[in-house]
Amino acid sequence: MQRGRFCVTGNTRWLTAFLIVIAVQSIGVFTLDAVGVISLSSSAFPWLATVLGAFLFGFAIVLAGSCATGTYYRAGESLVGSWLALIFYALFSAISKTGVLATGVSGLRSVTVEASTVHGLLGVSPWLLIAVLASAVGLLTRHHLRKRPGAHLATLPPRKRGIAHIIFEKQWGEFTTALVIAALAILAWPLSWATGREAGLGITGPSSNIVNYFVSGDAEVIDWGVYLVIGILTGAFIAAKGSGEFRIRIPDAVTTVRSIAGGALMGISASLAGGCTIGNAMVNTASFQLQGWMAFGFMILGTGAATRLFITGPSKARSARNAAAREGAGQGAAAPGSPSQTAPGHRTARVSVRR
Repeated sequence: MQRGRFCVTGNTRWLTAFLIVIAVQSIGVFTLDAVGVISLSSSAFPWLATVLGAFLFGFAIVLAGSCATGTYYRAGESLVGSWLALIFYALFSAISKTGVLATGVSGLRSVTVEASTVHGLLGVSPWLLIAVLASAVGLLTRHHLRKRPGAHLATLPPRKRGIAHIIFEKQWGEFTTALVIAALAILAWPLSWATGREAGLGITGPSSNIVNYFVSGDAEVIDWGVYLVIGILTGAFIAAKGSGEFRIRIPDAVTTVRSIAGGALMGISASLAGGCTIGNAMVNTASFQLQGWMAFGFMILGTGAATRLFITGPSKARSARNAAAREGAGQGAAAPGSPSQTAPGHRTARVSVRR
């Protein structure tokens, strides 16, 4: 995740990479279920909590600067803002699952419908859905590879050789990273089940368990999922050190506040939605749970809304104000033929310096 900069947000290429993980994992998960290694089950669909939680989670991603998993691997790179987001994410996950907010979260999640899976709702075999998903993802992948093959990768002269170059220096493309993560996601199912934890990859529950362990000292909460998130943090640290990307970066005041608020909101909303971008949008989608696909869609909507509010909206407004200021400065020139009238570049330079 750290070397590939794995993230569901950003552009359609990364969205396609995320869909690759879902499609490949679907094949593996239903194969494991068919041969009896795991046994997939489902429950009633908490539609209201999923919609509200997923939208808020998408909104929180923009505030925190990354999703829950991104927060873990960026904390491994020693981004102080990500450490703050991670601490408050874990804290508010625990508050929402076992603390004072648990009653409200449980109440919203009790609003359900009986339908639970896409294939169950449609009355078709999950393998039909897998075939459709894999075909669509294959077409999307081919489109991106044809559109700009290799253009997204930088070509710098290598300083390392052999396996060190591949692991710590060579840039990992989105689709390569997706295939590696998909393989790990499949492997997570039997490994987790072997310890008694009947689930795949997950971030929110284990994060909550870490906080509960520190508060109560109950070793029973330390399960496979807890070791998973500790492994993500450790692996990201090793990858960042080996690639030279590890350095302490202290955020400014605005970023600090947003990181804290985003982390807290991620903890609450992920608990409400029943998972984050991993547990819901990657794992539950792979088993065609309605909760997973509904959450995935509303996370994207929430991310888009927050991007519009905090990033693209304000930047457009600033650009408009700056353009108006430059125009006003030009209209305020003393007389025709003066430098401000005959040399627009000089006029713009003066406005920029004054601002």
